[in-house]
Amino acid sequence: MSSENGGTEAGTQAQGHDGTVWDVVVVGAGPAGASAAYAAAVAGRQVLLLEKAALPRYKTCGGGIIGPSRDSLPPGFDLPFRERVYAVTFSLNGRLTRTRRSRRMLFGLIDRPEFDAQLVEHAQKAGAVLRTGVTVSRVEQHGSAVPDRRTVAVVTSDGETVLARAVVGADGSASRIGAHVGVKMDQVDLGLEAEIPVPEPVAEDWAGRALIDWGPMPGSYGWVFPKGRTLTVGVISARGEGAATKRYLEDFIARLGLAGFEPAISSGHLTRCRSDDSPLSRGRVLVCGDAAGLLEPWTREGISFALRSGRLAGEWAVRIAEAHDAVDARRQALNYAFAIKSGLGVEMGVGRRLLGVFERRPGVVHAAITGLRPAWRVFSEITRGSTTLAGIVRTSAVARRALETLDKRDKRDKRGTG
Repeated sequence: MSSENGGTEAGTQAQGHDGTVWDVVVVGAGPAGASAAYAAAVAGRQVLLLEKAALPRYKTCGGGIIGPSRDSLPPGFDLPFRERVYAVTFSLNGRLTRTRRSRRMLFGLIDRPEFDAQLVEHAQKAGAVLRTGVTVSRVEQHGSAVPDRRTVAVVTSDGETVLARAVVGADGSASRIGAHVGVKMDQVDLGLEAEIPVPEPVAEDWAGRALIDWGPMPGSYGWVFPKGRTLTVGVISARGEGAATKRYLEDFIARLGLAGFEPAISSGHLTRCRSDDSPLSRGRVLVCGDAAGLLEPWTREGISFALRSGRLAGEWAVRIAEAHDAVDARRQALNYAFAIKSGLGVEMGVGRRLLGVFERRPGVVHAAITGLRPAWRVFSEITRGSTTLAGIVRTSAVARRALETLDKRDKRDKRGTG
């Protein structure tokens, strides 16, 4: 059989809806899902990628590509940058504005629809089959829909059953696969964003420069990311602050002098961070990216976490597909969890500590980045990908002591106000 969306449909023949059992079925065709599908397909397995929307589709996202994202892309991937950022303007709720510059590119900016579609194309070229317009309602690992213990049934909203040896859930922060696995979140934030077309003189003023504004609510911040003749302007803060977050975006846009320009798109979304004890698998089902609650808690950067966790999920899904019994499948799933926790999990832990500091002392963070050369160098190295938050804390005694000192001060403050 051939798919109208590209690739070749094939698979091990067995009892099922149409007689096909895929080695790996990936649910969700964002960066995490496309990366998982690519990794499994490159390994020579029969991979089906399911996506509920037609591609390309819009996704609320700043579109910043930092070093870890760039380094996690498939070989030969040509990043469709709309802008390259060499300078960042920082402000503290509109005050104490300062711009830091770099001779080397700090990070690039992309449009998500174009970026995501290109990732899917690479997965298809590797042999994955794409089916769009398919909404997955649930997965089953036991019962009449499952012919044997080595098989998972993926049931769609129109009643179709797709069989697989392993399933990867990459279906976003409201993931149905995540619900099946039992993913638990301990941080939920609301992001609001506007795509604002601007005249050429305004676009030229922003060329090569982004803005980050530390916001008025604890843990909040705003951004301006230029993409040619369009500025992506957004804010994020804790869920439950919906009205205040909306006011922050409105005030932020007005303060920037952009209130007179009509947004082409206005959107919002929730970002969710997993709790430390949240599972990453159940039986032959893995989760990655937003579906697993994997993103950096302070900046809420998620693209690099999606790409890296997706690649790992695809690689371990192949091993799970090859497992001949539940014990072996469980062993491979635990190996996947270890790989995630020892890498991305450590980065998330540092991000949580930094978020705690930032929530209580945004002025200290602002003063450090704008006034201390070592802090700006760390910011630059992280965005370029020469290090990570976890790497800085692990290798720099100064950074480790500074973070520990701020942690202790915050604990004293909490005891004093408790």
